[in-house]
Amino acid sequence: MLPNPVPPGPFPSGFLFGTATASYQIEGAAREGGRGPSIWDTYSHTQGKVYRGDTGDIACDHYHRLDSDLDLLSWLGCGTYRFSIAWPRVLPAGHGPVNQQGLDFYKRLLDGLHRRGIVPMVTLYHWDLPQPLQDTGGWQSRDTAGRFGDYAAAVAAALGDLVPLWVTLNEPWCSAFAGHLYGRHAPGLTDLTAALRAAHYLMLGHGYACQALRAGHGGGQVGIALNLTDVAPASADPGDAAAAARMDGHQNRWFLDPILRGEYPKDLLAWYAERADVSFAAGGDLPRVAQPLDILGINFYEGHTIAAGDDDPVHSAKRLPPAGPVTHSGLAIEPAGLTNVLRRAHDDYGPIPLYVTENGACFNDYADPEGGVDDFERVDYLSGYFGAAAEAIRHGVDLRGYYVWSLLDNFEWSYGYSRRFGLVYVDYRTQDRVPKRSAHWYRDLIATHSARSRGTERAT
Repeated sequence: MLPNPVPPGPFPSGFLFGTATASYQIEGAAREGGRGPSIWDTYSHTQGKVYRGDTGDIACDHYHRLDSDLDLLSWLGCGTYRFSIAWPRVLPAGHGPVNQQGLDFYKRLLDGLHRRGIVPMVTLYHWDLPQPLQDTGGWQSRDTAGRFGDYAAAVAAALGDLVPLWVTLNEPWCSAFAGHLYGRHAPGLTDLTAALRAAHYLMLGHGYACQALRAGHGGGQVGIALNLTDVAPASADPGDAAAAARMDGHQNRWFLDPILRGEYPKDLLAWYAERADVSFAAGGDLPRVAQPLDILGINFYEGHTIAAGDDDPVHSAKRLPPAGPVTHSGLAIEPAGLTNVLRRAHDDYGPIPLYVTENGACFNDYADPEGGVDDFERVDYLSGYFGAAAEAIRHGVDLRGYYVWSLLDNFEWSYGYSRRFGLVYVDYRTQDRVPKRSAHWYRDLIATHSARSRGTERAT
């Protein structure tokens, strides 16, 4: 498979090209610098939960290799970088005294980005809940939502002057449903009521965090990153259409509607009420959940073709297998799905500035005998998806930036180190970094856009 030699675009002047990472997936140093344990430390050390018993104890050793990893961003030409702060590195118990060593690490990171002219986007929560909070109820507890607001206030007080773009939560769907209904993520539960309660208190925590960030220092823009999917019925059959509507509600509207409209989708609320305890929905929290957003992040990886059936018994729906090419993890490669999701967010929930806060794919990457990594599949994948983003812009979507997942190969949650998403290959034994062919492609795309922007500025 050969890469598309022509970079997609053009993108508007000021468009931010970046990459994204998450604390537990790259930092390592799990017991250093005053960091406390998280639910992912517990989960990954539980036998049978993660592929081959892999953990994030070392990961990419980013904690000790910070400067060289930031130099990779400079080499790529990235105008922005999205990373997450580990809650247990800042507040080891989830609340109480701040761990200054943890804050110092993130201040070094932010200072390093600013010295290199790279715009930081900071995510406060990328799934690494402090274990002591899980021990007292985790995200099923209202108290955790308040603790999250306190944590946001502590980070804003210490680092707010350095952060222009904030993301409160990354993919609360995964925290709630993958973690509490499907059992694939920490804390590994399989209970619908637990998942719905967790979703609600995650969103309430988002509301508290928005208020805390706006009351803090710096005045950065505030948003959230939702993983949205492009859902379509398998046929015009009413049963398939109803199943697709339920899956769209489950995957998308269950978070979009409360956060951006201040209400739960009525069809899903009624559906869930027949199967679980949804008393939380009557508690008067939605005005706090629906804080005004400055930006909305969209993480996009897949679409679903849905038919009526029992593959997902909660929603009486089944996902049909992809009809075309797929990634190493079996996800359909359908760039038009990204265009659809961006247009839907803009048309149905906007106007609000959008960012693609994650998009990427894993493939069977390997280093050849000469030391290179020729991931032509990823080059082709990214070319298609950046083209899809440009198509959404042509349709009037206010898209401000795009973060490729991920800068580095890393700990891929329950798949451990078996799946590689990075632009940069990581030899986990030596921690050597090797930019893949896709990294060189992305570098060229960014440079081409920069040259076009400079030419436009001179012409005007």
